[in-house]
Amino acid sequence: MIRVIFVCLGNICRSPMAEAIFADLLKKENLTDKIEVDSAGTGSWHIGNPPHEETIAILKKHDVAADGLKARQITAHDKGNADYIIAMDEQNKQDVLQMFGEDETVRIAKLMDFVERAEEANVPDPYFTGNFAYTYELVSEGCYQLLQYLKQTHSIV
Repeated sequence: MIRVIFVCLGNICRSPMAEAIFADLLKKENLTDKIEVDSAGTGSWHIGNPPHEETIAILKKHDVAADGLKARQITAHDKGNADYIIAMDEQNKQDVLQMFGEDETVRIAKLMDFVERAEEANVPDPYFTGNFAYTYELVSEGCYQLLQYLKQTHSIV
C-alpha cells in the first residue's frame, strides 16, 4: 500500500481539497486498495474543523465528496507512515523538511513538481487569495499527474 499525505498550512483549504480530489480519482480507477490518501496541516489552528466552506462548495460543484474530512496537524507518526508527503507550496515543503529532515524512506515534494510546464510552482492559498476555483484547477491537475506518476513508478494497473 502506497500512502500519500497532502500538506498545507492549516489543512482546511488546499490539502483537504487535494485529499478529496485524489480519493475521487482512486475510487474512479479502482485503486483504493493500492494507494491510501490523507491530508494534514503544518499549523494547529484548525485541528478538528471541517474544510473551509468554499473548499466544500467547489468540491461539491465538481461532484467530489468531502465527507468526514477534519483538519489535523502533521505529526512524527506521519513520517513513518507515509511514502509521499506532498506539500502545496515551498513554505509547506520547507516546514515539513524542518520537522522531519531529509529521509530516503519518504519523498517530500510539492504537488506542482508533478505537473510538466506548470503555470505555478506553488498552489496559491485560497484562504488568502479567495480564488478557490483557480486552486481547484491547479490541485486537480496536480493530483491527476501525481497519480500517473505513482502508477508508472510503482507499476500500478
